[in-house]
Amino acid sequence: MLLNDIARRYAVTLFAPFFALFLLAGCSSEHAINTGNTATENNTQHQVETSSADPERATGFVAREAVYADDYMVVAANPYAAEAGERILAKGGNAIDAAVAIQAMLTLVEPQSSGIGGGGFLLYWHAENQTLYSLDAREVAPKLATQDLFLNEQGEPISWIDAVVGGRSVGVPGIVKGLEAAHQRFGTMAWAQLFAEPITRAEQGFVVSPRLAQLVAVEMNPGLKQLSAARDYFYPNGQAIEAGHVLKNEPLARSFRRIAEHGSDGFYTGPLAQAMVTAVQQAERAPGLLQLQDLVDYQVEWREPLCAPYRVYQVCSMEQPSSGGLAVLQMLGMLSHLDMGTTAFAEAPQHYFTQASRLAFADRNHYSADPAFTPVPVNELLQANYLASRAALVAENDMGVAQPGQPAGVKLTAVAGMDYEQPSTSHFSIVDAQGNMVSMTSSIEMGFGSAVMVEGFLLNNQLTDFTFVPEKEGRPVANRVEPGKRPRSSMAPIIVLDENGQPLHALGSPGGSRIINYVAHTLVGLLDWNLNMQEAINLPHITNLNGRTTVEAERAPDAWIEGLRKRGHSVDIRPLNSGIHGISIMPDGRLLGGADPRREGKVVGQ
Repeated sequence: MLLNDIARRYAVTLFAPFFALFLLAGCSSEHAINTGNTATENNTQHQVETSSADPERATGFVAREAVYADDYMVVAANPYAAEAGERILAKGGNAIDAAVAIQAMLTLVEPQSSGIGGGGFLLYWHAENQTLYSLDAREVAPKLATQDLFLNEQGEPISWIDAVVGGRSVGVPGIVKGLEAAHQRFGTMAWAQLFAEPITRAEQGFVVSPRLAQLVAVEMNPGLKQLSAARDYFYPNGQAIEAGHVLKNEPLARSFRRIAEHGSDGFYTGPLAQAMVTAVQQAERAPGLLQLQDLVDYQVEWREPLCAPYRVYQVCSMEQPSSGGLAVLQMLGMLSHLDMGTTAFAEAPQHYFTQASRLAFADRNHYSADPAFTPVPVNELLQANYLASRAALVAENDMGVAQPGQPAGVKLTAVAGMDYEQPSTSHFSIVDAQGNMVSMTSSIEMGFGSAVMVEGFLLNNQLTDFTFVPEKEGRPVANRVEPGKRPRSSMAPIIVLDENGQPLHALGSPGGSRIINYVAHTLVGLLDWNLNMQEAINLPHITNLNGRTTVEAERAPDAWIEGLRKRGHSVDIRPLNSGIHGISIMPDGRLLGGADPRREGKVVGQ
């Protein structure tokens, strides 16, 4: 059978439910706009809006049911990636081995969200050691970067679009060295073997998904047409790639071969490293500061997992600079003092959820940063007495903009600042036959990253996760740009331990700063409302980043919207584009997986 015939059949069976729905998405822009459309079903009388917080636009909702397996399971954001990971497990590899193959495949088939040109955070439960590990593979700022990186000659912040496209925004990628560090410590299969399927798929081509095709067609990242390498790949002959088209990426296959043969040295030194540096320094827009020494010197960080109690569980995530873990745990700590009820669709618990989020975001924006540069009082912010005092601020009406708290003994030495964190990220969860568990979130920042493409992959624009303005009211901003510094992130991979200290759930999500709310709300669904993983992921979204309350268009009940408005909330209604992927270990030992119906992910297992 010809490859194109295979492609057509594969596209129909794999992605058919998305073709119609992907045409229904709303647009996005730098600033919130009113689209003039009205939501249907549950909120027909309410206006739908979009926001700069959601540049990787929503592309439909396809109902999903939970998937069960007996031995092992993978949930990833694209079927090619999920299946590649499953095949590694079927060959006897473990969860870390599968993670390497999944991330390599995502680089090829989901280039808008993550890849070897970016970074990420990994949680790993080692069943034999009965120990939870966490690995920080976040990007760092080049050594030549200074706090005025995103300021113009007048000392004012440059425009959002000038910041995100081109070489200036590129941080030192961390994901390759992170995966290698995890594999060297815990992997079982040969490193090179983990790249075999991604190499073959890059050479033979993959079927472009409706989601990828649509994001290219709407030019969500203008850099794709402005920078020649990306333009040639995503707009061959001047036309956007189309869903169902077989797209080959031979340069990426060569890059994978080099990494497979030489390990991370093949990425951080030699011709591939030089190609990245040249692409950044000679970018057609906003040439950047990356040097070979930045790549050579990059190091991952093994950190202590950040865990806190919620009900009878221990919820664990990443330490700083992932502000997501701390914020989620703060929210849960506050909610433990509030009546979250027994049903997901009551309005009052949603109100309490938004207020806990306001308070957590106020603290996040003030305190969170790279701990190597700015001391972050994590323990103090998670103290039971402090969280109880914060929960006491929650009233029956919306509190308005929350202010950061000041735990006992903590001095306010830095101030909060605005950032432009974008939701083009990916999450996958894995449980292998030995009971090892991976929860990993990775990103290249904005959809298609900086649009700087080199040797088949896109480079991140993670430096825009720093606050552009380095000082406020005469005091430094904690998350300002500094050389060698990791930008603050909202990524929040989660592993939940039960009352016996055994792994129960693995989950996480893309979504920029909304990750914190997506993950926290799913946890409440699992731990308070006794939903299974898929049911919790399916819940209508509600977010508040210490501003307006946003509910998910066409999903949120009218009772939420009207009830919140009566409590004084300013309510926006818009598509909320999460990508939550999770696995639960059932009491009988079976695995239950859920994939977000808002994206094209897949659960596979045996």
